[in-house]
Amino acid sequence: MTAAKKNKQPEPAANIKISAHYDVIVIGTGPGGEGAAMGLSKQGKTVAVIEREKDVGGGCTHVGTIPSKALRHSVSRLVEYKKSGFNLESELGGKVTFQSILKHTERVIKDQVKLRQGFYYRNNCPIYHGAASFVDATTIAVTNSKNEVEYLRAKQVVIATGSRPYRPNDVNFNSSRIYDSDTILGLNHQPRSIIVYGAGVIGCEYASIFRGLSVRVDLVNSRDRLLSFLDTEVTDSLSYHFWNSGIVMRNSESYSKIEETAEGVVMHLESGKKMRADCLLFANGRTGNTDSLGLENIGLTANSRGQLEVNEHYQTAVSNVYAVGDVIGYPSLASAAYDQGRIAAKAMISGNSEGQLIRDIPTGIYTIPEISSVGKTEQELTEQKVPYEVGRAQFKHLARAQIGGINVGFLKLLFHRETKQLLGIHCFGERSSEIIHIGQAIMEQKGEGNNIEYFVNTTFNYPTMAEAYRVAALNGLNRLF
Repeated sequence: MTAAKKNKQPEPAANIKISAHYDVIVIGTGPGGEGAAMGLSKQGKTVAVIEREKDVGGGCTHVGTIPSKALRHSVSRLVEYKKSGFNLESELGGKVTFQSILKHTERVIKDQVKLRQGFYYRNNCPIYHGAASFVDATTIAVTNSKNEVEYLRAKQVVIATGSRPYRPNDVNFNSSRIYDSDTILGLNHQPRSIIVYGAGVIGCEYASIFRGLSVRVDLVNSRDRLLSFLDTEVTDSLSYHFWNSGIVMRNSESYSKIEETAEGVVMHLESGKKMRADCLLFANGRTGNTDSLGLENIGLTANSRGQLEVNEHYQTAVSNVYAVGDVIGYPSLASAAYDQGRIAAKAMISGNSEGQLIRDIPTGIYTIPEISSVGKTEQELTEQKVPYEVGRAQFKHLARAQIGGINVGFLKLLFHRETKQLLGIHCFGERSSEIIHIGQAIMEQKGEGNNIEYFVNTTFNYPTMAEAYRVAALNGLNRLF
């Protein structure tokens, strides 16, 4: 996040019929927009929200976080059943396909929309459905599906329009065989094989999902290893389990050409290799949804990825316009976006908010197996010459994991050798994104409260996955001398 250079605020446009006036207009109803709208309305501000789709929730609810995680849940349960010897397909009377598990996803999305819609109704936030664009810094034009336009005015505006998959011009996304992470939810056949181009978080998650459905997967990674921002031991484990499940990984590769054939898609790599599959999922980056907002009318310019610069209060270069969520880039997490919206709301009310995101934001990656981490990696601590030690717990040694058939995974604690301060937590395996928060709570404590000995001195329910913290702490303390 960088400080936004202040521009002079343009004068309001004249001779426009304004339908309604509000204290604040929030553009977008994803986590960032929701956080801002709820924070402002609860402090007595009149707030209107604009949503271009027919339902609230944004990309997070409809095409991103919620559907992909719901899909992953269904597939991981299927994988568990298979490992346990159950013939789930026989019990269900048919083959489990991508289309059949989408039914569960659709139900979850419907429930989420109903829940989130209620938030706006209860807090008296009217919802305008249509595409928003700036007329000036305080006036927003809303164009609905019938191409009818109405104008709203507010003292302040929050841009929370999210992002969409990056689409290079040389890839034909109109093809029935080429998808991005939004359109893959419309896949209407069960492919025998798929190429996933891009091995970031989204690419790795969908590679897991399709492989769990017994689809042959080629995963093309432009980097030399998977998810290089994670601890190396974690990414090595993920690579091994991908390989062990049958996913073919091609690291340090990029495409030169993609062609369609009668049989499917052929991807030509710069290295000269060629791959064929029934379909292609292109998951290589995202772009902020700012190109249709009319930013030029208020003197704002997005970067090449459609992202806006903001200061520590999420204020853009135009003093009454704020931006939160994916549209400002890193960390591009639903959890962080909601907090950014809340913090921006406080700043808009007080003029100067002391709130800020926590220093160590947890990462949850819903591959199969799952990954979660918070704090420093071993590589970072080594580069910084911090004298640290490692404590590990293998899931296969925990009674709860044995009961649940979870024989893959581990918890790794990194702590200072002298102060025993907790420096990083890395978890690989089922329920990682839940397990991580126990350690995160201790990491956030000040002074002596952040000490690995806490896990030795407290009593955990037995049997639980949480017990991994006691096992890992004892393992690490035993390394000290």
